[in-house]
Amino acid sequence: MSNKPRRFSKGFLSTTAIAGVAAALLATGVPAPVSGAFAEAVRVEAPQAPSFADVVQAVSPAVVSVRVQAEVKPVANDGGFSFDFNGRGFEDLPDDHPMKRFFDQFSRGFGGQDDRRAERDRRGPDSERRPGRVRPVSQGSGFFISEDGLLVTNNHVVEDGSAFTVIMDDGTELDAKLVGRDRRTDLAVLKVEESRTFTYVDFADDTKVRVGDWVVAVGNPFGLGGSVTAGIVSARGRDIGAGPYDDFIQVDAAVNRGNSGGPTFNLNGEVIGINTAIFSPSGGNVGIAFAIPASTARAVINDLVQSGSVERGWLGVQIQPVTSDIAESLGLAEAEGALVTAPQDDAPAAKAGIEAGDVVTAVDGEMVKDPRDLAKKIAAMDPGKTIDVTVWRNGKSETVKVELGSLPTEVAAVSPDQDEAPTAPQADATLDSFGLTVVPAETGSGLVITSVAPDSAAEERGLRAGDVIIAVNNQDVAKASDVVGIIDAAAKDGRKAALFQVENENRSRFVALPIDQG
Repeated sequence: MSNKPRRFSKGFLSTTAIAGVAAALLATGVPAPVSGAFAEAVRVEAPQAPSFADVVQAVSPAVVSVRVQAEVKPVANDGGFSFDFNGRGFEDLPDDHPMKRFFDQFSRGFGGQDDRRAERDRRGPDSERRPGRVRPVSQGSGFFISEDGLLVTNNHVVEDGSAFTVIMDDGTELDAKLVGRDRRTDLAVLKVEESRTFTYVDFADDTKVRVGDWVVAVGNPFGLGGSVTAGIVSARGRDIGAGPYDDFIQVDAAVNRGNSGGPTFNLNGEVIGINTAIFSPSGGNVGIAFAIPASTARAVINDLVQSGSVERGWLGVQIQPVTSDIAESLGLAEAEGALVTAPQDDAPAAKAGIEAGDVVTAVDGEMVKDPRDLAKKIAAMDPGKTIDVTVWRNGKSETVKVELGSLPTEVAAVSPDQDEAPTAPQADATLDSFGLTVVPAETGSGLVITSVAPDSAAEERGLRAGDVIIAVNNQDVAKASDVVGIIDAAAKDGRKAALFQVENENRSRFVALPIDQG
């Protein structure tokens, strides 16, 4: 046997040394470096939420920011303080005048005289001779609807503007001009005159939009630039009191200030509505936003593009909803339709013979659900068109032909006739069954309510002292006995309510009072 010491290779020593260090580390509780294969990370195979990236990528070039400017006249030429010193202005005072030195130092602390001089130097010597300055007044959103530069936004975004700038999604700024706007639906159309082809989007058939459908809102919230939010359709047919044609789509996508005029898309990249309002106690997004339906927008936009304005059919009536009490008093099976409180003088309805107390139940054979439905149907028709208006009158249905007029911009209030000589006042009379005390009107037509009993049916329905009862069940009344006779006849016919036509401050309305309370 050889007595030579065993030789170890350098590689073997290195390996055993590393192994020894690793063992020592593990023994002391310090983790050793891991070499070789790693354990796999946790991965859950679950249904993935839909991505809106494809939709957003396709439609974003068509959505723009709209910056609106207005010409405002400065109070003084330098835009600062305006003083008069014996017929001379501040600039006319000598440089060593103590008042000039005082105000010069005073205004300088607020970015005044020195800054204004620098601004004049930057703009040039002629800048102060302009009659006014163009300043930003609002900023909203919009979207192209044609390849030649037509775009849609809200009327409230542009209504105070004299100059309009469209900012594309790539930051390009282009001038635009106003084509037309419509205050009643809060829509406006602008046109960019540029020799290029614009990416544009189309309107969807919003009748197919369902509550619960996914939607994507694109716009310019708070002036930040193009932003995208997603949500679902929360409701349809919302009336928020914005105007006579309210029929909003409600969505829960985050819509904020600056989103006005921007589009809400379906997942096909079609516009289902135009964002126009939010419900927000704080002014920020709370998940309740309202969009003008595509069907409404399409019709209005076509008129604005063709003529710069919108012409609507006009019937010329004051109307109110038909409640269940009113339906009962009139013998209507359903509480539907629009109750005419007063036809306007010389309006199409009055000329055709439509009277106060008529209930409009259909137009050209299409049922009328309520006053808003009637307003929308008439507004969608062309002025000059002759239509069939079905009314419920005296317990039966009649059809009246009406040639529609053109909706005037402003309708003057009807003033009462002041020419009739007053008659001597008469004693009060009571209508105990309704909790009313009345006296014949001085004009000889109608009964003036002098008091309303607390907790009575009349008080519950909003009748007040000073209201004038014009008619009951569409029959004119001049004294309390007229009312009693009409009520007795209605009770014999099995009616459970009587319809009172009441006027106050030149406004007429109908109130149904229950007969069986007497």
